[in-house]
Amino acid sequence: MLAHLKDTADGLGLPFGDRSQTYNSRRAQELGKWAESEGVGDQFHQAAFAAYFADGRNIAEFDVLADIAAAAGLPGQEAAGIIEAGRFREAVDADWQRSGQLGIQVVPTFHVDGRRMEGAKPYEALRGFVRAPETENRRIF
Repeated sequence: MLAHLKDTADGLGLPFGDRSQTYNSRRAQELGKWAESEGVGDQFHQAAFAAYFADGRNIAEFDVLADIAAAAGLPGQEAAGIIEAGRFREAVDADWQRSGQLGIQVVPTFHVDGRRMEGAKPYEALRGFVRAPETENRRIF
């Protein structure tokens, strides 16, 4: 599985290092919601991706999450408090519930009008998926 991910990342020009562990991303998801609420969601998600996939860091650890938050322009010292207070727990729970309702088990999954495309894909594939004729009156989740 990791070899496939590495090949996909290489094909898309994304950083991907050698990882020997898989880490729980729940805390990072909650901080991602915080980052989005502060207008730096893209920066946070890019830093989290690099920390996890390129650097092999444990994104469940508070010090790693503080570094990721700081890289996104957030006060890193607040990261643990955000998680411990559960400020974005319900928002992440709602995302998980919605994913379950849609039958999503792979990240990323693109879902349009009941059709889905799973996994990281080149831009052209995503563009073709979204612009498919059957999506003229589309709902994008």
